[in-house]
Amino acid sequence: MAGTLPPHGRLVNIGTHNLALYTHGPEPKSSTEPVVVFISGVASDALNWQAVVRQLSPLSIRAYTYDRSGYNNSEDSPRNPTAENVALELSLLIEKAPIPNPLILVGHSWAGVLTLEYIHLKGISQIAGVVFVDANHETAPLVMDVADPVLWKLAEGCEPYNAWGVEAEHKLTKEEWDLFKAVESTPKFKAIEQKEDFQNYFPSFEVLRKKELLKKNPILGDKPVYVIGGMRSRDWQGLYNAGVAKGQGTEEERAHVRKLIEEVDAKNERLMKEFLKFSTKSELVWARESGHFVQMTQPEVVVDGVRWVLENLSK
Repeated sequence: MAGTLPPHGRLVNIGTHNLALYTHGPEPKSSTEPVVVFISGVASDALNWQAVVRQLSPLSIRAYTYDRSGYNNSEDSPRNPTAENVALELSLLIEKAPIPNPLILVGHSWAGVLTLEYIHLKGISQIAGVVFVDANHETAPLVMDVADPVLWKLAEGCEPYNAWGVEAEHKLTKEEWDLFKAVESTPKFKAIEQKEDFQNYFPSFEVLRKKELLKKNPILGDKPVYVIGGMRSRDWQGLYNAGVAKGQGTEEERAHVRKLIEEVDAKNERLMKEFLKFSTKSELVWARESGHFVQMTQPEVVVDGVRWVLENLSK
């Protein structure tokens, strides 16, 4: 049932309110053993990582997922959900939980921005490595428009997860998928989605760029950085096909979207390569059978990323 704290979850008081933290895998042998912390993208809670967490089991590593403020089992925050405030609350969660171990941060989508805001706030001393999962680089809106109005007009009324192919290709169990969808349909989810996605997402990129953190590259030194790129054209082609099937869009609008689809993967590749500059020890791979939601459709690629970071940690 949506909104029910499972046995592996607990509420952590971060001073102003409680966040839901979920523990996966064995207890670390010591406080020096690295642990994984998953950071979700915009308008996403912990449930989008379910398949990855299951497939992490062979690595015998402690991992944590959490619901940001306002999502699922977490309480609402008195703070506006800007990227800066989300990073602040993540830092408070890590402090209050507490999680003293070196952190392997695994972040999807908006978590590319959130991770940089976390680094700006806390530095890199506790970070062991990072896995970026089709993450948003701070320059992304200057390169490609994921909110292109013609694209979304053409796809109006289409169910995104269905059009993107996620519904057919995800690797969640039926129970996991049903819970994921049930939580996303709640008024609570819709309220925080509105605040994050429609009010705070796009402004966060310029706020981050003004900090000029990337002038400090490699900002993570020699800490391992694994970059996973998804094939955005798959998602946009799916939206296009769904819209055309409904008879939507003029020929001019359809031609505009076809051009977007032709160009988007090359643009995304340029952005993914920018993440390689974050460290002197970095790797880029492509999830060729996935669009943006790699963690749901090819979770094994994310697990491979965690394994690569573990193998490349400084001794």
